[in-house]
Amino acid sequence: MAVSDRFAEAEGMCPHRLVLEHVTSRWGVLVLIQLLERPYRFSELRRAIGRVSEKMLTQTLQTLERDGLVHRDAKPVIPPRVDYSLTDLGREAAEQVRGLAAWTDRRMGEVEKARQAYDEARDQQSRAS
Repeated sequence: MAVSDRFAEAEGMCPHRLVLEHVTSRWGVLVLIQLLERPYRFSELRRAIGRVSEKMLTQTLQTLERDGLVHRDAKPVIPPRVDYSLTDLGREAAEQVRGLAAWTDRRMGEVEKARQAYDEARDQQSRAS
């Protein structure tokens, strides 16, 4: 099955869900938040995000570009220069994602306490069984 056929099939099932997956993916979130600051060249963006492979960053940028969230500006110079920036739609999505990331940062202590309480309760249940 061709790549375009797979995209069409997935989009036909639930297009909203597919976009949500792209925006909230591990690398999608980081790309969107980083591009809120300013446009980046590929290598700059990769360094700014950290620990992302070239292949994954390329795929993420292509997916976000296809969804209309990222603009790719290839300059006809030597060596080639490609800048990535957010479209208006991408900026709107990135602001939403950044809000969720900020909430996570503010509430992480409570999440950690909840996890610890859950794990302790599970351990007690396991020992009682």
